[in-house]
Amino acid sequence: MPIPTSPPSKILDLTLTLSNYPILAKKIRAQMRQELFVKGIITPTMLEDEVERKAIDTQRQEGLTDPLHQETEEIWQKRLSRVRDNLTDFYFAYNLPFSRFEEIVKAAVNENRVGQPHKVILTFNPELAPWYMLFEQAEKYTNYPPEMFESVKHHVREIIVVLLKSLVSDQLAFVRIARNFVNIFDLKEIMARKIGRGKIGGKSAGMILAYKILCQPDPEDVIDLKEHVTLPETYFIGSDVYYDFKTVNNFEQTTSQKYLTREEIERQYPRIRAAYLAGRFPEDATQRLREMLAEIGQSPIIVRSSSLLEDNFGSAFAGKYDSFFLPNQGNPEENLAALIRAVIQIYASILSPDALFYRQIQELDDYDERMAILIQKVQGERYGKYFFPYIAGVGYSSNPFIWNKKLKREDGFLRIVLGMGTRAVDRVDRDYPRMVGLSHPQLRPVSGPADIIKYSQRFMDVIDLEENAFKTIPVSEILSSSFPGVQYLASVDEGDFVKPIFSLGTAIPPEKMVLTFDNLLKNTDFVKLMKTILKKLDRYYERPIDIEFAVQFIPGYPKPDFKIFLLQCRPLSNHNWAQNISLPRDVAVADQIFTANRLVPSGVVDKIKYIVYVDPLAYSQLSDTSVRMEIARIVGRLNKRLEGEKFILMGPGRWGSSNIDLGVKVTYADIYNTSMLIEIAVARNGLTPELSYGTHFFQDLVESNIYPLALFPDNPDILFNYNFINQSPNKLALLLPQDGLYADYIKVVNVAEVCPHKLLRVVMSAEESMALGYLHTY
Repeated sequence: MPIPTSPPSKILDLTLTLSNYPILAKKIRAQMRQELFVKGIITPTMLEDEVERKAIDTQRQEGLTDPLHQETEEIWQKRLSRVRDNLTDFYFAYNLPFSRFEEIVKAAVNENRVGQPHKVILTFNPELAPWYMLFEQAEKYTNYPPEMFESVKHHVREIIVVLLKSLVSDQLAFVRIARNFVNIFDLKEIMARKIGRGKIGGKSAGMILAYKILCQPDPEDVIDLKEHVTLPETYFIGSDVYYDFKTVNNFEQTTSQKYLTREEIERQYPRIRAAYLAGRFPEDATQRLREMLAEIGQSPIIVRSSSLLEDNFGSAFAGKYDSFFLPNQGNPEENLAALIRAVIQIYASILSPDALFYRQIQELDDYDERMAILIQKVQGERYGKYFFPYIAGVGYSSNPFIWNKKLKREDGFLRIVLGMGTRAVDRVDRDYPRMVGLSHPQLRPVSGPADIIKYSQRFMDVIDLEENAFKTIPVSEILSSSFPGVQYLASVDEGDFVKPIFSLGTAIPPEKMVLTFDNLLKNTDFVKLMKTILKKLDRYYERPIDIEFAVQFIPGYPKPDFKIFLLQCRPLSNHNWAQNISLPRDVAVADQIFTANRLVPSGVVDKIKYIVYVDPLAYSQLSDTSVRMEIARIVGRLNKRLEGEKFILMGPGRWGSSNIDLGVKVTYADIYNTSMLIEIAVARNGLTPELSYGTHFFQDLVESNIYPLALFPDNPDILFNYNFINQSPNKLALLLPQDGLYADYIKVVNVAEVCPHKLLRVVMSAEESMALGYLHTY
């Protein structure tokens, strides 16, 4: 027998499916036999002799002792036909190339087009079938020639949908989009990189779907995204491993924590977290993690939450669960121990007060939350002893932050930093990312060299490879004339102006460098690339999205190129902030409570009955940290007490700051019922608003329809009616009798009592960059 010229299994697999096309199959096999005869592989006589011998053998195997009388002529002919087909398939598969088989099939299909197509019936229920069967069948169908694939593509879609729901996410809004982009080979790759059973969770799902969308050719793309977008090297821990961990350690009783009161959750969480950290990780998963780390080597990694509820349509869970950077520079067992500890800490964060309160508020507490884990190589390069990406940040397809009339909301918005993206997504103390409106990237929220320097990034997050630690360092420790691409990141502080770097011929002192990203935004294709990415995702998701990303700098002439590592993609709530709002022009001065002219969103908040006012001056003069902490708790209690009422929060500096000196240290659970979060500047005490556009905190505000607004009372162009606040009766003691002692710091104004028949109304116009809060008759 001649040596096979193609892998026989591929042809044999496809010929098995020909039984679904009886007329077509007859034509195809007749042509296959003719090909065998022409090539001299076997003669017609030899084939028919072997067919008869093997047919008789099958009769014996079936126990027929007198076949002439036990089997009719009709059944004998069917037996011969079946054996003849099997031998035809066998000889063709082992002697002729697959390309010739494809040619024969195409010719037969084209000849058959005058008739009706043959229907292929899936012989099992995909919803009940084991995964291996689904993968096997979908791969087989996907390898069909195009003409045959047309008749089975609906079966392939059904299998992919079932696998998406079982392996990735069962959120139908996600599946509806993903089924058009994710193929069986993508799912097979996920399986190969997954440890344990269960789904890979929402964060992983969003990242993979966004990547597949961006790689799809699209005539509206102004740049080839497939050449510029990629994913980090990624592994997954399935969501069911969380169940295994709880079973091994007898932690099932913690499932009902979500139904406890806020006070009980806060009181019990430290004990639960300590128990989790002392728990034992499942042995089979531990071994798989050990093998995974051997593949990764000593590259830094990030361990990220990817719960089943994360990054969903309508509930992003932004920042609610933990993630950890691991330098991964120890010996194998040290690295493994650090990885397992990070995974367990993420498991424990499922039961954290902030996460459970968020679920209660979003009415998701009845959902059985399971935590998958996303493990990725950190994107970046080594510079000295530090490891970090050239740029990282967050991008919004719809700009929530219109600080200039020229900006177009639909062109998107970025917050970018040098180093790890943590400083772009979190509110950090006295440090600022670069905020970019992609329609006009040179327009800043601030003007003048003093403000450009003040509102620039001074610190960066890095991995110290020598100390095996995640650290925050001054940018001056990195910036120098020799840093690759520094001319695109930094400008020079010349005292009365800030100058872009045009030449690196002369050494520039690091202390004079200011991170402005001006040349990056003006003289490269970075803006065009990011705008194309955001617009495309917005188009296919059919709603605004945000992404997290890291950027690789690729030197080139006359300009550099970039590789975008996609880290996350979230669909956003369809907030009604894009409406065109005009301010009323006929409001009496006596009815005006405040105005604002910086960092103004668009929207109207009507019928506000209560103002909760944390006195900025009194707060800034407090030296007792415990009193400041208690003020935050009182705000939380007022948030609960005023549930069902329309109220706004006004207070000093930055709401939600981790630094208690910069603002009231509240969490989302303390503010979710308010309609507005107003930050008041106290310039002489350093309490400066820094609205959290683009941060996880901002995402919470968007989902809850809470408008952020910044007030600068020292600005002579705005109005702030202190008398209205100061002269109105304080209702704090009436609402919270136990907290009456804090009336010097917190004031609650009942607008309806102070001004009968009137309530507070706030109108905000991003286009006019103006907001007005005034008393309105209802």
